[in-house]
Amino acid sequence: MRNLIIILGDQLNSDSAAFDGFDPSLDAVWMAEVAQESLKVWSSKPRIAFFLSAMRHFSEVLRDRAWKVFYRELMSSAGEWQGPSGPPVICNAESFSAALTEFTGRLKPEKWIMVEPGEWSVQKEISDAATAAGIPFELREDRHFLCTHAQFESHAKGRKQLRMEFFYREMRQRYAVLMDKGKPEGGAWNFDSENRKSFGKGGPPLHFPPRRFEPDAITKRVLVLVNERFAGHPGDLASFEWPVTAEDAQVALDDFIAHRLREFGDWQDAMWTSEPWLFHSRLSAVMNVKLLDPRRVIAAAENEWKQGRAPLAGVEGFIRQILGWREYVRGIYWLSMPGYVELNALGADQPLPPFYWTGDTEMACLADALKQTLQLGYAHHIQRLMVTGLYALMFGVRPREVHSWYLAVYVDAVEWVELPNTLGMSQHADGGLMASKPYIATGKYIQRMSNYCSGCRYDPAESTGPTACPFTTLYWDFLLQHEPAMRMNHRMSMQVKNLVRLDETKREAIKGQAAQLRRGAQKSSSLV
Repeated sequence: MRNLIIILGDQLNSDSAAFDGFDPSLDAVWMAEVAQESLKVWSSKPRIAFFLSAMRHFSEVLRDRAWKVFYRELMSSAGEWQGPSGPPVICNAESFSAALTEFTGRLKPEKWIMVEPGEWSVQKEISDAATAAGIPFELREDRHFLCTHAQFESHAKGRKQLRMEFFYREMRQRYAVLMDKGKPEGGAWNFDSENRKSFGKGGPPLHFPPRRFEPDAITKRVLVLVNERFAGHPGDLASFEWPVTAEDAQVALDDFIAHRLREFGDWQDAMWTSEPWLFHSRLSAVMNVKLLDPRRVIAAAENEWKQGRAPLAGVEGFIRQILGWREYVRGIYWLSMPGYVELNALGADQPLPPFYWTGDTEMACLADALKQTLQLGYAHHIQRLMVTGLYALMFGVRPREVHSWYLAVYVDAVEWVELPNTLGMSQHADGGLMASKPYIATGKYIQRMSNYCSGCRYDPAESTGPTACPFTTLYWDFLLQHEPAMRMNHRMSMQVKNLVRLDETKREAIKGQAAQLRRGAQKSSSLV
């Protein structure tokens, strides 16, 4: 064997740079399912099942090319290598690098080739394994993305502050997206102010939920495996219906463009009880394992605007999430690792409340978002930022624990995208590298953007007392705790000034109630 092409679970694009120069007579593909990847964090069943099913389907795509594919399936104990010929080979290794090293010892390839992974520790693990095995290792650039590491480093060089908005403008110009003779279409770069509507008392208008993808034979076997092998992990698989092939991913894109993009902008920040999907695309998972090229998604959305079938504000907002945020957080991740994961600028020291793993809380907003997350492996960006993330931030949860939870429960979670969004954007633990201010709000924000509060026993207008909303209590407690630092942030000045409304008696009552919330959350899985 000349080259062993290593394919990871988030590298399932058929046009990957890993396959450049592939010769079926000389080279082979290596893929492996190992338990360690599901145990680094307490991965939910939907997340494990999504990755395993997508990987198994992709291995079949490569075999259809008549390529040599060595695939190790995760079984009840040891895994078996499925090769192009010969009997299966049992592999007892439980870590990725150990399985790779054991396999290499048997087939003795001349070189390992891999596209850069989506996790810093995986890149180091495989690089170290290659060094220990004394085998040449070629790491290739991932052309799935629209901004290379070198390009992002060039953008960041010499800047006192990094801000996504300026990066996004550069990307719009580089790829001529929503541009007219060098200027942004509609005369503005950002229409975010038009994309913050709430449903009101009438609830969401008529909408089409995302296309369902019934599990095929491969996926059904994966679901059985996950339920058996990872029986104690959170989440359930009763409603697993994710797209797990490139063909399904394209159908999912077409479905979103046809049925939800038109209204996406208006309602992208709105929430409603028992409505997990609303007008969102549900495409992040298939993009993050590279079953769907972001260029195709951007082009499809832009074309809808050009054809007059979707408004500019909504299309721009959707494209900004992909061409802007998605590329920006990847740049931040690789620019800042490995130290980024340890950051804790606000000194948060609380453990994650146990109810994050059960949804067992009387707070209606958290109960809905958490139970939905555990059931489906999904929550849209406002549920993540302004419900689950907001509570953890104001509660003072250790950022690394919040990161581990998000990485564990969401189907679309790959560390390069999850970590900066969680630790930086949501928890402000990087001190402002990702976002210029901590995103904090009282329960009144949730009341305005959802119907959660109408069925909740807590009052978002109250900060103390038996019916006080924990979000409102913790909001004021957060400002009191971090008042000196927040006064230094010009974007927080108005919120800090509101502290003058609190006399000393009220301040002490808020602090006492917040302390009681933190004690109560750790004693049981409920706040009361």
